[in-house]
Amino acid sequence: MTIHFIGVGPGSADLLTIRGQRFIKKSPICLYAGSLVSKKILDYCPKNVIKKNTAYMDLDKIFDEFKKAEKKKLDVSRLHSGDLSIWSAIGEQIRLLKKEKIPYTITPGVPSFAAAAAVIEKELTLPGISQSVILTRTSGRASPVPKSENIEHMAKTKATLAIHLSIQNLKDLIDKISPFYGNDCPIIVLYKISHPDQRIYSGTLKNIVKLVPKSVTRTALIIVGKVLGSSKFDNSSLYSKHYKRRYKK
Repeated sequence: MTIHFIGVGPGSADLLTIRGQRFIKKSPICLYAGSLVSKKILDYCPKNVIKKNTAYMDLDKIFDEFKKAEKKKLDVSRLHSGDLSIWSAIGEQIRLLKKEKIPYTITPGVPSFAAAAAVIEKELTLPGISQSVILTRTSGRASPVPKSENIEHMAKTKATLAIHLSIQNLKDLIDKISPFYGNDCPIIVLYKISHPDQRIYSGTLKNIVKLVPKSVTRTALIIVGKVLGSSKFDNSSLYSKHYKRRYKK
C-alpha cells in the first residue's frame, strides 16, 4: 500500500505526466483538490474508484483517509495542482506519513510558470536581460511571507518574477515593485492557465490594474520582467560556432 502524491500540472489533462497517469489508473482511492484539479484528469481513475474531494477536509481528516486506506491495503492517488515542490502543502502530510511509517511516492507535475511561459511563447531568461526567475508570492491568510522575502526585496534583483497566489493584491503589488522595474515594464496576468476558460491580460506596470477584470480574484499567475517585451537581446553562446563544447568538435 502506498500514498502517491501527484502533481497534475496547471489544468489541462494532456499536461499530466505519464508516471502520474499510471499511478492514478492503478489506485483504487483518489483524493483530489476539487477546486483546482481538472475533472478530465479524474477520468483516468479506475472504474470503481473511491473519489474524495479534499477541498472540504482539514489535515486531520485527510490523514484519517490515509490511515483507512492503509488498513484496507489500498493505494491512494493524492492529487495536487501544478507541481508539488512549491506551495503544495505536502510537507505536513509527509511529516505525518513518516511518523506513522506509511509509504509514499512523489511524482512532479508541470509547474504553472512553465506552462505560462509556453502559452505566452516567451523564454523567461534571455542573455543580457535576465538570467534568473524568482518564484514568489505575497502574504496571504494561509501562509505569511517572511519579512526577509517581501516583494520589495525580490524586486531589487530586477530578475523575472513569477508571482503566485497574489492576484487579490495586484494594486498593492504594483505599487511596491514599480520603483524597481519602472512603470513601462511589461507584465502579464494569466488566469487559469491551460484550462478551457484561460484568459491572458498583457500590459505594463502602469496600466495592468485597469486591464484585469475585478472578477479575477484567484487562480491567476503574474509574470513581470523586461524579458516579456525584449526582442533585442544577445544570442546565447550555446549554439555559436565559436563556442567550444564538450560534445562539439
